Formats: sequence, structure tokens, C-alpha cells
Amino acid sequence: MSKDLVFYTNPRSRGRIARWMLEEVGAPFETEIVAYGEEMKGPGYRAINPMGKVPAVRHGETVVTECAAICAYLADAFPEAGLAPPPGERGSYYRWLFFAAGPVEAAVMDKAMGLEPDADQQGMVGYGTFALVMDVLEQALAQGRYIAGDRFTAADVFLGAQINWGLQFGTMEARPGFADYVAKLTAREAFKRAAALDDAAMPAET
Repeated sequence: MSKDLVFYTNPRSRGRIARWMLEEVGAPFETEIVAYGEEMKGPGYRAINPMGKVPAVRHGETVVTECAAICAYLADAFPEAGLAPPPGERGSYYRWLFFAAGPVEAAVMDKAMGLEPDADQQGMVGYGTFALVMDVLEQALAQGRYIAGDRFTAADVFLGAQINWGLQFGTMEARPGFADYVAKLTAREAFKRAAALDDAAMPAET
């Protein structure tokens, strides 16, 4: 494993998204499992991420946190993996990567917690309504094989993970387009490798 690229994670976290991205990249990396509680909130790990949460990656002297940022960074740091369009063709790629990180995640989490904005609040929350986000996402996925067109990118890793979890846990509507998209992504060998590694790292039941 390469000490130039270190992955900090916990298998019960959004680190599963970054793990998938790392498997898509294909570069060697070292994994450090960070336990919830004292270790994750302690000064040692807070030197990596002051928020005291995973995932994070350290690539040489560069530290990146936040899953969408990790996906975007790794796509650029390892261009040979072909996980980002050429710089002049990244409009849809950036649009949907950060739509997933912003409106999708916020709308899904708010609804899951019973926090649905009223008519006066909808202009303030950044996503309008949960239904609007689901409609826009469904329409976007119908436009091509992947979210940014006919090419798989880092945006599909982040968005695909969000939809996969949403369907599994019932926090997103089970629309046919969502299920078809997830089935296509979870059939990827990198996804399967990442899931197997995280499953194997899960603590034993007591």
C-alpha cells in the first residue's frame, strides 16, 4: 500500500463513498479505520479533520475532506482513471456533482428528520421542496446513460451512492429511473470491491 495516499474512514459512514471512488481510481492507498467516539473526536484525528468526522484523504501534504470534494479531487489527481471530463466539458459534471452534495442531500435529510419547509421557507432552503428535487433528478437521469452524459464519472460515484442509500433506507422515492441507475452502478467491479472491503471491516457483532 502506498503511504502517499492515506484514506481515513469507518465502514459505518459516508466513507463508503470515498472507498468506492478510490477503487475506481485504482491507485494504491493505505486505509486507517477511525473509531467513533474518543478516537474520531480526539486531537490526533482532528488534526486531519477539525470536524472530527470521516472520511478524509491525505495525498502527500494535501488533506481533503467532504465526500464530494474527495471524489472531485481524486478524479483530478489521477486523470489516467478517466473519472472527469476534459476541463472544457465539465458543466454537467460539476452541476450534478454539487447538486447531489447540496440540494439532494439537504432535501433527503430534512425530510427524513421531518423538517419540511413551508411555502415561506422554500425560497430560503436552497432546494425548494423534496418533490421538486426528486423530479429534477429523475429528469436529469433520463437524459443519458450517466448523470453527466454517456460517460461514467466521479459525479456518478457520489450521486449513485446517495440514491443507493436512499432506496435502501426508504428516504428517497422508489422511482424506476432511480432503481435502473443504481443497478447499473452497483454492477461495477469497483463498487463490488469497495463494498466487500467495507463489509469485511465492520466490527463483529457482540
